[in-house]
Amino acid sequence: MLTELYVENFGLMESVRLKFDRGLTVFTGETGAGKSMLIDALGVLLGGRASADLIRHEEAQARIEGVLEDLTSEYTLRLEEAGYPMEEGQLFLYREINSSGRNVCRVQGRTIPLTLYRSLCEGLVDIHGQIEHLSLFRAETHRDLLDALGGVQDDVDQVNEAAKAYQALIRKEQELSISVEQRQKREEILRYQIEEIEQVNPIPGEEEELNQEKKRLNNAERITSLISEAFTALYEGSTRGYAACDLLGQTRKILQELARLDETFDVIEQIESLYYAAEDLAEQIRTYRDSLEFEPGRLDQIERRLIELTKLRKYGLEVEAILEKRLNMIQELDKITHVQEQFETLHKQQKSTLKAYDKVAKQLSQKRLEIAQRIEQGLALELSDLGLERSRFEVRFIPNVGPTVGGAERIEFYFSANLGEPPKPLAKVASGGEMSRLMLALKSLLAKVEPVGTFIFDEVDSGVGGRTIHKVGEKLAKIASDKQVFCITHAAQVAAFADVHYGILKEVNGTRTRTRVDLLTESDRIEELARMLGGGEIEITRKHAQELWQRSGRHQ
Repeated sequence: MLTELYVENFGLMESVRLKFDRGLTVFTGETGAGKSMLIDALGVLLGGRASADLIRHEEAQARIEGVLEDLTSEYTLRLEEAGYPMEEGQLFLYREINSSGRNVCRVQGRTIPLTLYRSLCEGLVDIHGQIEHLSLFRAETHRDLLDALGGVQDDVDQVNEAAKAYQALIRKEQELSISVEQRQKREEILRYQIEEIEQVNPIPGEEEELNQEKKRLNNAERITSLISEAFTALYEGSTRGYAACDLLGQTRKILQELARLDETFDVIEQIESLYYAAEDLAEQIRTYRDSLEFEPGRLDQIERRLIELTKLRKYGLEVEAILEKRLNMIQELDKITHVQEQFETLHKQQKSTLKAYDKVAKQLSQKRLEIAQRIEQGLALELSDLGLERSRFEVRFIPNVGPTVGGAERIEFYFSANLGEPPKPLAKVASGGEMSRLMLALKSLLAKVEPVGTFIFDEVDSGVGGRTIHKVGEKLAKIASDKQVFCITHAAQVAAFADVHYGILKEVNGTRTRTRVDLLTESDRIEELARMLGGGEIEITRKHAQELWQRSGRHQ
């Protein structure tokens, strides 16, 4: 539940700090005083949209902070897994809106991205405003609401998985079901391309080796000349001088003689290493020289082979890519030539997948039927409490064709507020007041199974009057016996049932206007109830307010 809320420079709220407990808390005030702005601030705190125009005029930033306690074990585990464990049993949330457009989100004092912030706030508070009336008019939301009331999400996930598996097989079959003519054309192209690659028969690394050999052949004369010069200079010697090996041999003898005469100057190992290294190098040069054979016509052969390899580059820049392309084409050709076998295999898979879907879908449908019966029975009681004793609420199942994500049926709520009138889709029959009571009745059912600890109702009594408005207050108080409930209301009959009552008003301070939120004492509450009742003489209205207060049972 929400235990603390601090709002600074948000709309007309300059600085508002509130403390909350369990039970029913109401906010009342004149139209335009800022009641809905308080709910907007809560929405922003819980990850809702935040823009710079929400910042109080002439201020650079707005801040909203909240503290929550007594969260469910499932939620606290989710926080721990995300790396934001509860601190002394409390969750600290923080949103900051800046005029520059930059938004800051913090959980447990640590700054995090908005997307993660929203996911962590999900499921903390259930906010119901006028927009939710519209969602009840849309039949596509009804199945999700029924599933939420029944707690069958695991079953829905199983059905969705089975439906997606079946639909994937259907798409695969459609891909195979191309025309015979298209298949034949594709087969001809694949056979030609595969044959073209196989005729060339490229070998990985072949092109690099051929280019190296081509380079040697293009420089054959120069290579022969250089290797001969190198061998002569190193080993054979010339008329102009000794060979390097001979000179190293002479040096070796001199240094050996020197070492015998002066043992302190010993470089025999170094000179011998150089001498034998020179002999090894000479041998390598000789071997390379003797192996040089330049086959006539070989250069033309290489050129032709490189041209063949270059033509294959339309299939890939590297030989490995060309060979992989060939393999893929062979596999595609195999699919085309064995398409009938694939159809048979797919049909078998579809049959088994359809059987698996039917099993889990029937289980889900049966559970939904049971949930629908509970909803119909439960709403009959809830709506009776709200002055709609003769109303009738039905959950109708419309079968889907084939395996479908979401289950074997669509669900639509039908409603009749009057005896003798057949139920019709909500959008066609429910008035504003009836829709408010229906939503409150649904929320009352949801409160019994929903793990959310805090419910917020923004003018849920809209369009409701007479004796029924008193029933709305009783219903909110009943929900608040198990949950923390916040309610913005214009009805004194609802406000009278509050455990805690806050008055919201606008005041002018110098040249600025601000919204103030005051915790009302018992006498203040009676005065506020009288204001909300309005009309007539002041004393009569105050007496009526006193009676409301006494009848609610909230007085001390």
